[in-house]
Amino acid sequence: MRTVMFLALAVLMTFPPMTRGEDAAGKRRMIRDRMEKRVFKNADGETLPYRLHLPEGYDPTRKYPLILFLHGAGERGDDNEAQLKNDEFLNLAGVPDHPVILVAPQCPRDQWWSAIRRGPNGFEAVAAEAAPAMKLTMQLLDALQKEFSIDPARRYVTGLSMGGFGTFDLLSRRPNDFAAAIPICGGGDESRVGEMKGIAFWVFHGGADPVVPPVLSQRMVEALKKAGAEVRYTEYPGVGHNSWTSAYNEPELAEWLFSHSRSQP
Repeated sequence: MRTVMFLALAVLMTFPPMTRGEDAAGKRRMIRDRMEKRVFKNADGETLPYRLHLPEGYDPTRKYPLILFLHGAGERGDDNEAQLKNDEFLNLAGVPDHPVILVAPQCPRDQWWSAIRRGPNGFEAVAAEAAPAMKLTMQLLDALQKEFSIDPARRYVTGLSMGGFGTFDLLSRRPNDFAAAIPICGGGDESRVGEMKGIAFWVFHGGADPVVPPVLSQRMVEALKKAGAEVRYTEYPGVGHNSWTSAYNEPELAEWLFSHSRSQP
């Protein structure tokens, strides 16, 4: 018996228990490896690559929440891989009590999720209509709603950097389709927040972001509050552009997100 106990202790000393971070990273790898590669094609022949996660034991007779993830500018392309590079968002798909359908489209190279661009006077809108990639994303969401058993009262969207801008842009165009949103280090058109007042927001930004100034999130938060929306804002002092790492690891984030639903007409 002493020999067995000694061997067991030796094993534990050789292979120390995983930390919380390592365990979360392992779960994300499992989810990422399971995500199906797909390509959406609309009636005009335009295509958009995307990755799809279905919960284990997916049951078409049950209604599931859906999360849409919009990546940043550095992950654009057509390999259907790069959009998962900053994979901390997959923490939201690994919550045992909340099986979820998750979709992550990939924006084509040299395109954008929204019509807001950086110009000589800072970030500004360059067009009123939806960007081509956003049009395809909205069509993709409509197609997935028909294909899978998605709860229309529990649709969520999150995005980082370019995807944070895309999150606000999408919600200004589809304000009745989502219950809650998590825009990270982004910004939007403050004049359109009135259309989003029925959506709950948790907005994140790094206080030392050198790429997208925190004031862009701050302005959206203030405008949303004035419009009557439910808003939380977290700014990380001293954190640069990669505030999504801290945001998607917030202990309360998943429960906050899944606690929101909206009534359907």
